[in-house]
Amino acid sequence: MSACPTPIVRAALLAAGGRGYEALVRPLLFRSSAQAAHDHLLRALRVADGIPGLPALLAALRGVTLPLELVEAGGLRLESPYIVAAGLVKGDGFSGEDEALAAVARGRNIIPGWRSVPALAGLVEFGSFTRWPRLGNPGEVIWRDPATRSTQNRVGLRNPGARAAAAFLARYRQALPRQYGINVAVSPGVEVIDAQARDVSDSFAAFVAAGVRPAWYTLNLSCPNTEDDPGSHQTVEQARAVCGAALDTLRQDDPAHAVPLWIKLSPGLAEAQYHALLGVFADLGVSAVVASNTLGQPAPGRETLQAGVGGGRLHGAAVAAAAALMDAKTALGCPVDVIGCGGILDGASCEAFARLGVRVFQYWSALVYRGPFAAAMIRRERGY
Repeated sequence: MSACPTPIVRAALLAAGGRGYEALVRPLLFRSSAQAAHDHLLRALRVADGIPGLPALLAALRGVTLPLELVEAGGLRLESPYIVAAGLVKGDGFSGEDEALAAVARGRNIIPGWRSVPALAGLVEFGSFTRWPRLGNPGEVIWRDPATRSTQNRVGLRNPGARAAAAFLARYRQALPRQYGINVAVSPGVEVIDAQARDVSDSFAAFVAAGVRPAWYTLNLSCPNTEDDPGSHQTVEQARAVCGAALDTLRQDDPAHAVPLWIKLSPGLAEAQYHALLGVFADLGVSAVVASNTLGQPAPGRETLQAGVGGGRLHGAAVAAAAALMDAKTALGCPVDVIGCGGILDGASCEAFARLGVRVFQYWSALVYRGPFAAAMIRRERGY
């Protein structure tokens, strides 16, 4: 097979891959609960990461189906406008930092998918990572809603913590993809503004100290799948302090060539709040805003617990958030880019963001409903 197939060949491959997933793989996966399927996927990714030669094979397959498509956004030149959003490649949970670091020292793969997912899908944002490890929420924490092609989760920021994640990625620095992102979240339960700023600064400092240098960082100011109030991190005062601390840490590492910082916000904020926040980000030197995170709604069958909705049920709110931010960008005349995220499942839902002027898109639920070639199929449906 040619490494540079004609558009007709590429279209045929994507059509066959899409039909195969929808007719064979997805029905098999959907026989199990979303939780069971996700757990199985993580086990498979852990194995795939360690198979010699498999990443190269997956990368060759991606080269055939999803060709290089350079785009200037978010303070850098990205290899593709399509990015797997944070939440898939985020790592195991631990009860403490010593336990997590010991697992890294033993050679355990604490971030399953770190090698195989970028090889097949292209750009990936790892995380979210918090300053300290988190076990996340117990029990069933992932659901799907096929009728609306939606997903919902209250994983609760399960992750190995910033220091252990940094140590792990540094250990495999030579095998990391050319471009990837790292998503850092404010630790749930940290309420005092100065403490939030220190928490975030320490997280970024862990990656800097380990010599891990992604193409971009994302600071997640909204965490609807924890019991923390995501809105409390998205006021002007708190955003200025927390984002400023992150940028100060990154600029100390390399003042002339600091890694660009993106910010991830919730849907459903008031237009005036988006406008005010974008003004803060422009003043500080933030490169992009991701609109948006998942939408907090009651978990299925557990009305007292909040879980983040992604996919089809999120799409309208995410587009509205992106539109408000684009309006603010125009009104302020600022260079902060907007990254579309939320319910990007096909060409039409992606174009809803593109019509606003958005040039880069993050997706997650599309992998569940359309399979591993989701980005390539979305690109094809957009006419590329």
